[in-house]
Amino acid sequence: MSDVVDADELLRRIRRSRDLAAEEERVWLERAQSLTATDPDRAREATERALTYQVVAGVLTEIIAPGSRPVDAEGTGATGVRHVT
Repeated sequence: MSDVVDADELLRRIRRSRDLAAEEERVWLERAQSLTATDPDRAREATERALTYQVVAGVLTEIIAPGSRPVDAEGTGATGVRHVT
């Protein structure tokens, strides 16, 4: 991966990655819901994977638009990660 890319192409790639992470989060959440009654262990694993994709999408969103994610009174974002300045 030694291609030289300009800022616009880099931004497009980050947005595509963010969109893919959001889609994967949705897929894993649906899988977790469908497995809850029949296989709780696999449902838990699917939920953990969904959370992982949620965090990745959040980080990429923060790169694209710094400060755009909501922060609660304790200074944590939607995922519970504390924001440090």
